Amino acid sequence: METTTSFKRSLGLLDATMIVAGSMIGSGIFIVSADITRNVGGAGWLTLVWVLTGLLTLTAALSYGELSSMFPKAGGQYVYLKEAFGPLTGFLYGWSFFMVIQTGSIAAVGVAFSKFAAYLFPALSDKNMLLDLGFVHFSVAQLTSILLVVLLTYINSRGVKEGKVIQTVFTLVKLAALFGLIVCGLVKAMGNSHWSDNWQNAFHFQQLTAPGKVASYSGLAFAGAIAASMVGSLFSSDSWNNVTFIAGEIKRPERNIGLSLFYGTLIVTTIYLLANFMYLAVLPLQEIAFADNDRVGVAASQHIFGSSGTDIIAVMLMISTFGCNNGLILSGARVCYTMAKDGLFFKGIGRLNKNGVPGRALWLQGVWACILCTSGHYGELLEYVIFVVLLFYILTIIGIFRLRRTQPQLERPYKAFGYPVLPAIYIIAATCICVLLLIYRPMFTWPGLGLVLAGVPVYYLTWGKKARQVLVTA
Repeated sequence: METTTSFKRSLGLLDATMIVAGSMIGSGIFIVSADITRNVGGAGWLTLVWVLTGLLTLTAALSYGELSSMFPKAGGQYVYLKEAFGPLTGFLYGWSFFMVIQTGSIAAVGVAFSKFAAYLFPALSDKNMLLDLGFVHFSVAQLTSILLVVLLTYINSRGVKEGKVIQTVFTLVKLAALFGLIVCGLVKAMGNSHWSDNWQNAFHFQQLTAPGKVASYSGLAFAGAIAASMVGSLFSSDSWNNVTFIAGEIKRPERNIGLSLFYGTLIVTTIYLLANFMYLAVLPLQEIAFADNDRVGVAASQHIFGSSGTDIIAVMLMISTFGCNNGLILSGARVCYTMAKDGLFFKGIGRLNKNGVPGRALWLQGVWACILCTSGHYGELLEYVIFVVLLFYILTIIGIFRLRRTQPQLERPYKAFGYPVLPAIYIIAATCICVLLLIYRPMFTWPGLGLVLAGVPVYYLTWGKKARQVLVTA
């Protein structure tokens, strides 16, 4: 059945941009502003956290454009790290990517889809148990998320054309829906006092511990609170790099990947900022901070549309998470495929099926994501690796400096915008966030780091020797 030996370059600039934007927008923008507001206590600081997140994301995306133009092939960030620092670093990224980063995201987004679907179809609730043995729980929501993963994996195994149609259509719909929600919210807010009330003492930094109760920070704890707040916003803005994984299927990748990274991250950053302005216009600050189950989007939609607001936001979130998961599934399998081609993963995974896509890699990714759906611990795993995701971004951008020194002969049709200043600022800022998270969020950062380091013995006991032989031969 494996009759195709190379990828088909069938994705244009619009398709690539929709993969960037669609993979970024899931359910986070409707939820994480509540936790951020509790941590920082003011509208100004809430806005600043999202602005900083947007600037960091745009800077990283613009820097990745140089790497994508140098290595316009499948694998993306894995390839960049391997080329800059060697096969061990590339493997550690791929190990973390497969074990948790991508598959955990697929599982989490799948379960989010089922939870919001339960608003419209109560039978899909996670409270409706199919199996409950005390130590093992399996709900209808988990079954729904598994079926979603299986469906999207099957569609993408049929060819890249099918996956790109879903991605482009669903992303355009959810961008239009989000923009419509923002406009309706801002129109509805005209004449009320929430906006002006929320911006009084907007930069008074404090922690909101309960409705009407606050606590002050001492010393450098405020910096830790900023870093902790950015975990949610950074996760909501993550997966923008997924387009680099499918570089082998993009037309004129040396041009279109860099442009899609810029356009996609700019669109999403703008939408996120406008969404938070809408929240501040529609809701009192206390209601943002203490929305039921942190569902700020639901609370805002209820204020805008009344009793039908919950159903409207549920439909929007189902569209959003469906498209987001399609982008994650479509792009993620290409990393495993490229690792296998390099001798760093199971050999059989490094093959394309008759439709010109890595079918085996897609199904392996899908099976592991389904297992994470059943575990019930995917959310915890994701919290553990947010620190690690940021660490790999730092290493990748350091790789730009290293590759300019070690491989100056390589063609660079596109060079990192603002080099060396902007990439250096990103490295410094992201490193500061990582250090603060190590200090103030040790329960999440150290386990994530341990998960990555667990890949070191796996590397040396499995594919490391073969990879080093391949490198020496090359």
